[in-house]
Amino acid sequence: MRKSLALVLLAVLVACSGSSKTATISSPDAGPEIFTGSIGAARYTIEVPHPWNGTLFLYSHGYVSPGGTSGAAAAPDGPTGQWLLDGGYALAASSYSSSGWAIEDALKDQIALLDHFAAQVGEPKRVIAWGGSLGGIITAGLIQEHPDRFAAAIPICGVLAGGVASWNTGLDGAYAFKTLLAPRSQLQLVHITNPDANLSLANDLMTQVSDTPAGRARIALIAALTGLPGWFAPTSPEPAGTDFTAREAAQAQWASRVDFPFEFRNRAELEKRAGGNPSWNIGVDYAHQLSVSADRAEVVALYRGAGLDLNADLRTLNAGATIRPDPAAVAYLDRNISFDGRIAVPVLSMHTTGDGLVVPQDETAYADVVRRAGNPNLLRQVFVHRAGHCAFTSAEIIAAFKVVLNRLDTGSWEAGSLTPSALNAAALALGPGTNSLGGVIAAAPAFTSFSPGPYPRPFPKGSSAPG
Repeated sequence: MRKSLALVLLAVLVACSGSSKTATISSPDAGPEIFTGSIGAARYTIEVPHPWNGTLFLYSHGYVSPGGTSGAAAAPDGPTGQWLLDGGYALAASSYSSSGWAIEDALKDQIALLDHFAAQVGEPKRVIAWGGSLGGIITAGLIQEHPDRFAAAIPICGVLAGGVASWNTGLDGAYAFKTLLAPRSQLQLVHITNPDANLSLANDLMTQVSDTPAGRARIALIAALTGLPGWFAPTSPEPAGTDFTAREAAQAQWASRVDFPFEFRNRAELEKRAGGNPSWNIGVDYAHQLSVSADRAEVVALYRGAGLDLNADLRTLNAGATIRPDPAAVAYLDRNISFDGRIAVPVLSMHTTGDGLVVPQDETAYADVVRRAGNPNLLRQVFVHRAGHCAFTSAEIIAAFKVVLNRLDTGSWEAGSLTPSALNAAALALGPGTNSLGGVIAAAPAFTSFSPGPYPRPFPKGSSAPG
């Protein structure tokens, strides 16, 4: 979730030191006052309306592929940002000092930006952290690490299972793919030496195996182990739960078009940051992971149709699960970041039901640690029935904003405000200009009641990992 929700239609998003430089590029008469500049290596944008009501929305953007560049847009799309400015809310965002798994830098950059905002504009009465995808995990990380700086948080399509859990689940998918579909290949799962070539090889192998009954059955198993949904395109209806052929085809698209770049290429950037491999599968029982998957029936049916022995493949996976992590790398990824549930401010998280990059089961992992920490009253989670990663309309996001602002103003979650019908009505009332995907495809509000099920391999902050 970055410059425009149009990116959603592709289902891909997919310490700050040094002097500050600031330039005012608009006057109050022309609309909001805009400040841009840099703090160390991170660029920033600040937008302040006149009058300003004292509340600042601090936006954290999503993942940028290693070596890529990001702007510092203070909102992911025009209508959402304009709604905030029209309401008197100030906006701020950082580009971060680096790309890739930039959480360590982002946490520092965003706090540095808050300090700069206070010096440049004035101390906010309250700050609301929000962001999408990697920005969602950063948002949750900010309120965990700096609870005194924020009044509330809205992590959207966020990696809320945390860094260790997320990359472990990615390893499970990559490992199952190589073990079951390309066992003799030179595909690297960890310590990747040539990231681009490794991804290219994975894509070539997927092309070779995906059109056979055996290949489709095993892709369905990989999807079940990692929680991939059987729905890919935001503009298409969800396949029926028993349409296993259509659901596997969608899962194959999520795996090859969206997840493979992280599993077979971008992992190398993470390992460089972490100083080694932070993921493992030693001791994992893949038969158990399948047993708790909502897609077990699909896997059983496709294996039967292909004449394959499912139990034999599960035994093969368990027997070969020998990858160990580097302890220092696990510790790095745990710091950047896993969650302990010790939230001190209201949090409203939001997810689509058909997200195959950051699966909706991430919400379960976060809710579990919040509940164990004794803070369930501070957390609310809402879901939108749509395929795609961060595939939200501006109206749906603004409807969530309204709930959080009311929670801050009244001190409690308003009864009935978080029901799908209430949220859909609030979004619909915002008009056609905000009820669209990417500003080009009309989309009715689609909040729904949804239970995502268990996260495949949760890892609360500070948990133990194999040595």
